[in-house]
Amino acid sequence: MDRLEIQEEDKMLMQYLDEKGDCVVDLTEKVERPPVCLTKGEKVYKGKNGLTTFDIPLATYGNFSFVQAPPKSYKTFFMSLLSGAFAGGDGKYIGNIQSHRGNKQLVHFDTEQGKWHCKRVFMRVIDMIGNNRIPEFYHTFSLRELNYNTRRIYIEHKLQQMVDEGKEIGFVIIDGIADLVSDVNDLKGSNLVVQWLMEITTKFNCHVITIIHSNYGSDKPTGHLGSLLEKKAETQYNLKRNESTGCIDVICRRTRNVPFEPFAFNLTDTNLPIIS
Repeated sequence: MDRLEIQEEDKMLMQYLDEKGDCVVDLTEKVERPPVCLTKGEKVYKGKNGLTTFDIPLATYGNFSFVQAPPKSYKTFFMSLLSGAFAGGDGKYIGNIQSHRGNKQLVHFDTEQGKWHCKRVFMRVIDMIGNNRIPEFYHTFSLRELNYNTRRIYIEHKLQQMVDEGKEIGFVIIDGIADLVSDVNDLKGSNLVVQWLMEITTKFNCHVITIIHSNYGSDKPTGHLGSLLEKKAETQYNLKRNESTGCIDVICRRTRNVPFEPFAFNLTDTNLPIIS
């Protein structure tokens, strides 16, 4: 095997990383659990100090997750449900999903639709809150006309702009992640985007949730991009239509946390998502 030659610029990078200490896990220091962003239900844990009750995370700050399902499986409606929950929506829609927003921002990027269709999706959150007022913490964008690389740059630009204005980033929706690469089977491009997701969630201490389709005739997410998301994401949500109930079942396929119990949602007569 050829010996790895460390270039001068790499030495400078290593020195910078050593000084920051971000890559070192000091086993003598206490490391806190990632703060929760959205939770659903509780879990009782028996530890060295007795019983402890903690909220079951749907999402935590500093991480990213993704929703996987076939086309036309109400993935965008599910995003609206989680957005409405994070924004403090009416309990009749969100059930026992709890928001831990504080003063953080809700940011929604749509990569597929024009402004008219985007607004129709974004307004669901306003309708779920129920006071007909657009909250200052809710920021919405349509990136349809941008190319895949510019979309990624623009997303980080807007998040940084909010931070520079003194805002804290909270819950970020990217619908959908396949539009940030030239090809979901491009391994290099897919690696770049997934690495970028890990970087921005750490940089802004936010949770990013995104969407990817399933492979046709399979329950696997599409392409190299889907495979990398499975490896790196905090949580993978699967959506599946329940033929007997007509609802959409939400299943925790894998998570780094305690798995949440499966639940289901449907649509109201006014096309708002509602926990069944």
